[in-house]
Amino acid sequence: VKLWDLNMDSRPIETYNVHEYLRSKLCSLYENDCIFDKFEVVWGGPSNSILTGSYNNFFRIFDRTNNKDACFEASRESAKPKTQLKHCKVGVGPKRRKDEISVEMLDFNHKILHAHWHPTDNVIAVAATNNLYLFTGK
Repeated sequence: VKLWDLNMDSRPIETYNVHEYLRSKLCSLYENDCIFDKFEVVWGGPSNSILTGSYNNFFRIFDRTNNKDACFEASRESAKPKTQLKHCKVGVGPKRRKDEISVEMLDFNHKILHAHWHPTDNVIAVAATNNLYLFTGK
């Protein structure tokens, strides 16, 4: 994701790497036409954050204030009331931690292409295939 200033067209003012872990899968993404997927990017309503979707029903939130990001999964388990979202991590190499998901295990048919962040409340909506997930923050 590149954030541009309209008055400065020479280079973006900020860049966020969303799918860096997919570099090794570019061939298969191209063969499945996934390379042409367009993930919406939305601005966080009450915060200074950016949200975008990804494969495997993952979505990422980038906090522009402290340059941190978090990856979450939209699933039926995470959509239950009062359930806290768990961070998702994707491992690239053969050595990965126990809490990381291998890039080989990602499902490219499940993706979040559409998202929306409420303009004044900390509420997000993400659309995954034929499901709509609503999440609220504290």
